[in-house]
Amino acid sequence: MSARPSALERAAARNIVESYLRVRPGENVIVEAWAHTLTTSSALVDEVRRVGGRALLAYEDDDAWWRAVDRHQARALGRLSDPEWAAIAAADVYVQSWGPADSARVERLGEKKLDQWADGWFDRWYELARSRGLRGGRMATGWVTDGRVREWGVNKARWTRALLEACRTPPREITERGRRLARSLQGRRRIRISHANGTDLEIALAGAPPRVYDGLPHPHEPAYGEFDLMSNLPDGRLRVALDARTAEGRIVANRRSYDEVWFPWTIYEGGTFEFNGGKLSAYSFDEGQPTFARKYARGSPGRDRTGSLVIGLHPELRNVPYMEDKERGSVQVTVGGNTHSGGDNRSDFRGAICLAGAQIDVDGVPVVRAGRIL
Repeated sequence: MSARPSALERAAARNIVESYLRVRPGENVIVEAWAHTLTTSSALVDEVRRVGGRALLAYEDDDAWWRAVDRHQARALGRLSDPEWAAIAAADVYVQSWGPADSARVERLGEKKLDQWADGWFDRWYELARSRGLRGGRMATGWVTDGRVREWGVNKARWTRALLEACRTPPREITERGRRLARSLQGRRRIRISHANGTDLEIALAGAPPRVYDGLPHPHEPAYGEFDLMSNLPDGRLRVALDARTAEGRIVANRRSYDEVWFPWTIYEGGTFEFNGGKLSAYSFDEGQPTFARKYARGSPGRDRTGSLVIGLHPELRNVPYMEDKERGSVQVTVGGNTHSGGDNRSDFRGAICLAGAQIDVDGVPVVRAGRIL
């Protein structure tokens, strides 16, 4: 099977290998591929070799994967072979692509079946990776599938190009801007978010340190979570836990949001959250309302409390599907669980509203104005 990467794929792969994953001569790099990600994966393999790294391309065949599912062998898909475990144990860098390509069929499987697939490898994989100090990245280009293009009504070529262009951005600009913003958000501070669309919301930080997600893997930094040895490519956001007792006002979306899970099951558009006395008192969505209402009703205690604040940092992403919270100056407010942000809300529910072009004030001082980080 011949895979011929485009010039843009090659440029993005070069920046990922050199600037984000920082592959050094002699390092062992595993590049994972599915059929729909093969050209980008091929470019990554080429760039690893160009800098003196040693590349292994791990190809997962879509048809074979689905045949196992059809035989009710989802668990078998998660039982990695001994040679694969040995390769991971010897790897310094790992690049993962999302698959398989038939995303609509994947999502019809449901969480139970996907959990069966993950049960066989997930915990052991990350335990081994952490012990190795592995650093890696998850390629967002794997989200670009024909099914999502049809379902979300987006242009496939434009979506792919936006993601690859974003992977060409040097991480330094994202890192420096994120660190500066993080300094202004240290401690238990009051936040006001306002916008001409009717947004006027006051919330408060829980006091946990903000985390900057700049596309760089963070395998050894204690300020980050246990899974942050794998970065998202592209990325660019700051996330900080919110005080679950403080919220007053409303936030109105002008960007899509998604289920806060590892697969983007549902799109939510035209959303509004209203808070009263620290609790979510009302919500509405033009698209996705029945799904949100059903999942919210099943959520555990804490679902009606604020969870996390996310501020976008990436200069090249603008209203890109599944990247809305990374657009520079965008703001996302979540409700529900926030232990992944260093908070203490343990609800199993997470929902989000995303807004671009807002003003954000910290203790009365603007830090974002009209979507521009000050």
